[in-house]
Amino acid sequence: MGGFSIAGIAILISFVVATQAQAQAVVPRSTCDIYKGKWVYDPSYPLYDPAKCPFLESREFDCQRNGRPDRYYLHFRWQPTACNLPRFNGREFLMRFRGQQIMFVGDSLSLNQWQSLTCMIHTSVPQASYVNRKIGGLSNFTFPDYKVSLLFSRNAFLVDIKSENIGRVLDLDSVEGSRKLWEGVDVLIFNSWHWWLHTGRQQPWDVVRQGNATYLDMNRLVAYQKALYTWARWVNTRVDARKTKVIFQGVSPDHASGPKGSNCMGAKVPLHELSPQGTVNPAEIVLQRVLSGMRKEVYLLDITGLSQLRIDGHPSAYGIGGSRIPDCSHWCLPGLPDTWNQLLYTALLP
Repeated sequence: MGGFSIAGIAILISFVVATQAQAQAVVPRSTCDIYKGKWVYDPSYPLYDPAKCPFLESREFDCQRNGRPDRYYLHFRWQPTACNLPRFNGREFLMRFRGQQIMFVGDSLSLNQWQSLTCMIHTSVPQASYVNRKIGGLSNFTFPDYKVSLLFSRNAFLVDIKSENIGRVLDLDSVEGSRKLWEGVDVLIFNSWHWWLHTGRQQPWDVVRQGNATYLDMNRLVAYQKALYTWARWVNTRVDARKTKVIFQGVSPDHASGPKGSNCMGAKVPLHELSPQGTVNPAEIVLQRVLSGMRKEVYLLDITGLSQLRIDGHPSAYGIGGSRIPDCSHWCLPGLPDTWNQLLYTALLP
């Protein structure tokens, strides 16, 4: 790599300071907010080579394979302010969750994270055999020797979409179509938001139903909140907290809008801080409101703020849409979803 800019030197200094901090006593995670911190340059990253994950379902997240010329974005590690994240250990993960099922439920951002986790474990324990199957909207990546299954269920709204005479009905009161798939799973990681904004041909429903009323459309944030309350009722009434841990992934930000410098095109380094205007997503507020009112405990994987800084981590022109349809919503692999999984791993540790 050529000469560093002032910003690059600052990042390297941050890395040296962070590396020195790792040699100090680690603050117990119970007293540390792992979501408060900064991104530091770490040449030991990324955590894996995607070429060693031949089972990836598609190339949409493999930015290097799709021609991205820079690699600087691959070498950033999340450093909490008051403690250190444990280094991901795939063998320990498999041993800890022996005989269990872990299911990601959501849209393609859940797919992003699920693919990341399968790669992280496989490259950490390459000798462990695996079976990768997909039936309909359910993908199942299993490590037979450990009887660990990592599942991904594509379900962007969490509530049901039903085919009826009037068309495709988004039923805000029902999770009956999915709950039997969820019940009994040991760890559930839910995600929903981005598809609530789709309109026109990308909208997978024709009408919205709540109670006995049917609407051609509804304020999407209101509909999202009603759907989350339906999902929350299912958790409160059907989940056995002694057997199942429920996690909800915070809202993953995109960097698609705004002038040059505030969208992802051409970005090569993380932002140092968020703009003073702030970009608190109203969906994030709704999610926190719903979770705070639940009787059963649901852990919030609070990835929103730290992800907002990673403007450099999107496929942009190196996704499946190329420069014609740049992708500032999903994330390159290796990349940010690996950190989401490190945070998930930390949250699941006793």
